[in-house]
Amino acid sequence: MSGLDSNPFVDPVDTNPFQDPSIAQATSRASENAGEFNPFSATEMETHTGKTIPISAASSQPAILQTSVEQSAQANAAAGQANLLKQQEELEKKAAELDRKEQELQKRSAGRALNSGAKENNWPPLPSFSPVKPCFYQDFEEDIPEEYRGICKRMYYLWMFHSATLFLNVLACLAYFTADAKYGVDFGLSIVWFILFTPVAFVCWYRPVYKAFRSDSSFSFFFFFFVFFFQVAVYIIQTVGIPNWGNSGWISSISMIGTNLAVAVVMMVVAGFFTVNSVLAVILLKMVHAKYRNTGASFTKAQQEFSHGVLTNPTVQTAATGAATAAAQGAFGRGQGN
Repeated sequence: MSGLDSNPFVDPVDTNPFQDPSIAQATSRASENAGEFNPFSATEMETHTGKTIPISAASSQPAILQTSVEQSAQANAAAGQANLLKQQEELEKKAAELDRKEQELQKRSAGRALNSGAKENNWPPLPSFSPVKPCFYQDFEEDIPEEYRGICKRMYYLWMFHSATLFLNVLACLAYFTADAKYGVDFGLSIVWFILFTPVAFVCWYRPVYKAFRSDSSFSFFFFFFVFFFQVAVYIIQTVGIPNWGNSGWISSISMIGTNLAVAVVMMVVAGFFTVNSVLAVILLKMVHAKYRNTGASFTKAQQEFSHGVLTNPTVQTAATGAATAAAQGAFGRGQGN
């Protein structure tokens, strides 16, 4: 019954776990071995005399956060800014060049306006006693800008070479005619081509390109391209030398080798001149087109110049006024008759 009378909520024995004999024995040994520990004693210093790592052996540079992304972004921004500055400088140079050209054109226009009465035609250069007077005024140094002066002079030299070739063609066709009387048609046509194509070439394609470079005229450029394209085609036909067409070309000259060698040689020389004309014409046509692209001319500007020229032409104005007057009088007369 004593077991039943005991209180179950009371600890039966108040026991200290450190009073266990095995635990007490272990703690006593540890305290004996511990003693006092002095890390700066001689014995301890001798015990820990291993090789030390100097401070300089470690990396002396501080830890730096990698900023490659930030640097690349800054580099791109700097490159973009430099590109914008370069483009701005190019635009400023182009604007200055356009202003300079415009000022030159204005000066030339003002000079022509002031000296229009004093200037006299000087081409072709004829003696003073000649009854025929010069028909055109030509001055490369005064009329043509410096950047276009070279190509304009080359076109003038091409026209001179064109005229000389047509004259030599007359002589070659004359020799052709003396070798065989049936080639009299070629001799007659060669004279016609020389008389006709020499002034026509000057008026129809040389003067337009001269005016185009002088006044930056889009209409003159387009007129030159249209006419000079046919001139190149004529040069090619003359180089070929179709018989009975009045041209001492390669076909006609080669056909004379078996008949008369001297005449064939003369005709071959002229055929070579026609060939050089064709090649130079193609080269100069490309050069003029390249200059034309740099002048800012356009087909719309050519239309405007043509319309303005037609409307301001005194002959056209007189004809239009006469036609309008006649139409009004006819309408008025029919109204009275009714």
